Amino acid sequence: MSTSTPPIVLVHGLWMTPSSWDTWAGRFRALGHEVIAPGWPGIDNRTPAEVRADPSGLEGVGIVQIVDHYDAIIRALPEPPIIMGHSFGGIFTQMLLDRGLGIAGVGVAPGQPAGILTLPFSTLRTGLPILSNPFRRGKANPISKGHFHYTFGNDLSRAESDREWEASAVNSANRVFFEGVLSLPKGKSGITAVDFRKPDRAPLLLISGEIDHVAPPAIQKAALRKYAAGTALVERVEFPGRSHRLVSQNGWEEIADYALTWALDHATTRNPHA
Repeated sequence: MSTSTPPIVLVHGLWMTPSSWDTWAGRFRALGHEVIAPGWPGIDNRTPAEVRADPSGLEGVGIVQIVDHYDAIIRALPEPPIIMGHSFGGIFTQMLLDRGLGIAGVGVAPGQPAGILTLPFSTLRTGLPILSNPFRRGKANPISKGHFHYTFGNDLSRAESDREWEASAVNSANRVFFEGVLSLPKGKSGITAVDFRKPDRAPLLLISGEIDHVAPPAIQKAALRKYAAGTALVERVEFPGRSHRLVSQNGWEEIADYALTWALDHATTRNPHA
């Protein structure tokens, strides 16, 4: 059984570290929740500046390794958590729920798991610096300040976006991007596949940002249509004027409160670790 303040596991996305969750994590801890925000393998507990200085730990890191990493952390908790993931972390959240973990899940500007072929032009543009060079599939490319401005800071001036880059941006785990894109047309055999009809999956909320370039609302709308074939609860909400930086953009408090309230209101009481 879950308590009134269940633990919360936060899963960060590509080009980010756990520090991207500092806003939400602090707010949730102030409400009495234990908040666990682990870094991907290769990022661990390092700061963005430390990862940029030595990104070698991200080389070769893949999706299954990352999801297994969070799986082990969640199963070791004394109580099943709410799982929230941003961007690629939103895909991993869906995969973790598909494994029977969590009492509720929230995908914050989540990308799409295998079988969802919707790829807006802006999404393709965000991945072009990585996908254009398959010979670096196992490497860890830096994200330029200009590209960061397009992907994360499109609500900011260039100067403001550059400051955000300094505070939060890290190199890409290129293998993750390639695996995610290449799995899309594979459906059930893709690395990121989930069972959209799974009847006992914990409730899932998909959060969209109106001006998101990386994972715009069309992606979450397509995911919602896929999940509609099943009986488990999946809902979507869209916030106007919000970019991909939903977890830190001005007004993040509204989104964090909505996500937590929804998760607590709809959380299951079963123990998926049993």
